[in-house]
Amino acid sequence: MAQSVNISKKSSSLKRLVLWLNYFAVIALLLSFTAKYISPQTFWPLAFFGISYPILLLLNILFIVLWSIQMRWWALLSGFAIIATLPNLLSIVHVNLGKKSSSNNDIKVMDFNCMLFDLYNWSHNKQSRKIIFEMLQSESPDILCLQEFYTSEQPKDFHNADTLVSFLRTKNIHAEYTTTLREFDHWGIATLTKYPMVRKGKIVFDTKSNNICIYTDVIINKDTVRIYNTHLASISFGKKEYKFIDGLNNSEYNDSNLVESKNIIKRLKNGFLKRAEEAGMVAAHMKTCRYKIILCGDFNDTPSSFSYHLLSENLKDAFKEAGNGIGKSYNGNLPLLRIDYILHSSDFECNDYKRMAESLTDHYPICCYLHLKNK
Repeated sequence: MAQSVNISKKSSSLKRLVLWLNYFAVIALLLSFTAKYISPQTFWPLAFFGISYPILLLLNILFIVLWSIQMRWWALLSGFAIIATLPNLLSIVHVNLGKKSSSNNDIKVMDFNCMLFDLYNWSHNKQSRKIIFEMLQSESPDILCLQEFYTSEQPKDFHNADTLVSFLRTKNIHAEYTTTLREFDHWGIATLTKYPMVRKGKIVFDTKSNNICIYTDVIINKDTVRIYNTHLASISFGKKEYKFIDGLNNSEYNDSNLVESKNIIKRLKNGFLKRAEEAGMVAAHMKTCRYKIILCGDFNDTPSSFSYHLLSENLKDAFKEAGNGIGKSYNGNLPLLRIDYILHSSDFECNDYKRMAESLTDHYPICCYLHLKNK
C-alpha cells in the first residue's frame, strides 16, 4: 500500500513538473511573437526568443500531443499560444490555394546570396561557378540581386561581372564593393537588370562587417521603380561554433562546451544589435523614396525578428503573397530559417514565388513574378 502511495506521489510530482515546463514553453512562444516589435537595442534578450520560434513551436506541439493522449485540458494552453502566434507560423510555412499563374508581362525578380560563387572551394570552384551560372542562365530573371558578390579582373576565369552580363539579358549592372584587394579583386554586392538604370546609390552601414545596401532606380513601363539590394550583418559563426552546433547531440559536456555556448550567445547578440541598426537605416531611407519599391536581400534574420518587421513595414512579402510550403532559404545546419526575402510595395501584385531546389552555397536562390498594377 505504501509503495502504491509513493508511486502515485511521484507520478503527481512528474505531472506538475511537466505542466510547469509547458507553462514555460507557452510563455516563451508568446515572447517570440513580441520579439519583432521591440528593438534588440532596447532589450536584446527578447531577440533570442524570436530566432527560436521554430523550436518553441515544435515544443508546444509536443505538449499538445502529450496532454491529448492523456485526455487533459492542459493541451489547450499550447493550442491557444500557437493560434495567438499564427502570423509567425504563416511567415515560414504558407499555403496559397488561389495562386495566380505568371505571364510574359510579369517582372521576374531573383535574389541570391551567391557566396562568392564558391570562390574558396579551391578544388572545385570553377565547376561550382559554372553550375551556378547555368542555373542563372536557365532562370533568366529580369532583375537579379546578388549578395556576397565577387569579381576579379585577374584571372579571367573569375571576371564574374563581365561574364554575367555576357550571357544574361540583365545587361545593366550596379555593383558596389566593400573590400578591394590587389586593386583587381572585389567583394561586395550587385544588382543586374534588363531595365534602363537612371540612378544609383548606396547606404553605407556604420559597422565593420562589410555589409551594405545599394539602391538602383530603373524605368519599367514608363514608371520609375527603386530596387533595394541589401545584405545585413551575419552572425559570423566560425568553424568552432558550427562544430559545437553539430555536436549538440553528443552526451559529453565539459568546460569548453560552456565557453563555446557563451561565445555563440555573444555572437548572436552582436548580430541582433548590428542588424537592428542597419535595418533602421534602410527603413529610414525607404521612407524618403517616392517611387515604387522592390526590396531584395539577405537579412540574416527570421520573420520573427525586429529587423524583418522594420523592413517589411508597408511592404508585401512575396513568399506570403504567392509562396507554398516551407519557406526555408538557409541551406545550413540551423532548421527552417527563412532569411532571404523579396519584398515589394503594393503597386505590385505577386503572381508566383519559388525557391530553387538546390544550391551550391549556404543559401537557396529565391524568385518571384511581379505584375505592375495599372495606375
